[in-house]
Amino acid sequence: MKNLLRTLRSSTYVAIATAFVTSVFITSSVKVFAAASFEVDHQPDFGQLKGFKGSELCIVADNTQQYIAQNPDDEKAVHRGAVIGNNVSLERVNETLAFLCETYRSDVRAGRPSRLHDKAFVKANFDFVRWYPDKATATKIASSSTNEVKSRLLNNIPEQQLFLTKYYAKLLDGSSVQTATFDQALYQLPFDEKGLSKQAAELKKDQLTRYKYTRQEVIKGALLEDKLAKPLVWMTEEALHDVLLQGTGVLQVDGNTRYFNVHRNNGIAYDYHIGKREQARYWYFAEVPSILGYGQDLPNKIAIKPQVSLAGNVRQLGLGKLMLLNYKVRDNTTQSVNSEGINSEARLAILADEGGAFDNNLFQLDLLAGSYRGWQDYYAANKHLPDYADVWILLKKINK
Repeated sequence: MKNLLRTLRSSTYVAIATAFVTSVFITSSVKVFAAASFEVDHQPDFGQLKGFKGSELCIVADNTQQYIAQNPDDEKAVHRGAVIGNNVSLERVNETLAFLCETYRSDVRAGRPSRLHDKAFVKANFDFVRWYPDKATATKIASSSTNEVKSRLLNNIPEQQLFLTKYYAKLLDGSSVQTATFDQALYQLPFDEKGLSKQAAELKKDQLTRYKYTRQEVIKGALLEDKLAKPLVWMTEEALHDVLLQGTGVLQVDGNTRYFNVHRNNGIAYDYHIGKREQARYWYFAEVPSILGYGQDLPNKIAIKPQVSLAGNVRQLGLGKLMLLNYKVRDNTTQSVNSEGINSEARLAILADEGGAFDNNLFQLDLLAGSYRGWQDYYAANKHLPDYADVWILLKKINK
């Protein structure tokens, strides 16, 4: 999984293969599907709820609800998620998010353990919709990919589980000035786009600097030479590629921690089939107070939290879906992943982020793991998380 530790992050790649997506919302026994499907599950089987904080789940729920309320015209993300089925409504999604926080806050006031970690409570208060993956699209992408690890992981998606990738904000070192070591910049939007809304900029795209240069041209100094954009911070070229891939950078600069988030890109799609250094897509950044998820533009992006935030196909699923992920984990007291030390574990998380990687992608979710220096730190903290998981979309029971 090392080559895919941040596979499919918000603002990353486009899954260019497409497939017909079949969506149903019926009660039936478990079946095998080649395309994505959603079914009511009256007897969900999942493990102990753990690995997340109710407080942070509530924060993401609140922030997502606020975005939905303030952006009713966002047709891409603010909708019920027709692909899931007719029993889902935007009102019910909002009620589900509100119920999460009502439950968490009530438990805090009562001084009792969070019921969001209680299997019986979750089963009693939510309807479960089982999500079966679109294996046809995953297989098609795998067949055309030159990355052996990626192809293997996509080909091995189980019939009834989703591909579960993880992403993190990389902790990096940077400099406020250019040096021999820190010789690449994260750039703010070019000067000729200052004050333009995203929509206004789109109308002038043929005239704007942002659309003129590839990643490779920017790295060679196209913006710096003519002073076309302001450098926000300086880093190594390797760090730059990482931040462009992940969409978020957490940098130690002159003794301070600073956060940077993607703002707008050069209009070139991410190519799923090539490596990060070969990508022509380039992102301009802005400095922000925390890690951010979905939003039409930077000022209204959703502030998200680790271990409770998911990136996925917002266009087809709709923002704010509460999901339960169930997977097998190894008991730390055992040495073999094939031993009886394999246990089932589950967590709740909210769809609050997206990315070009999820266009026509109904076989995968991406979990925000946290902030780490690199692979070793990330792996040490998250090695128990597998590559595949059972996934249910949860909706608060009606009149419950």
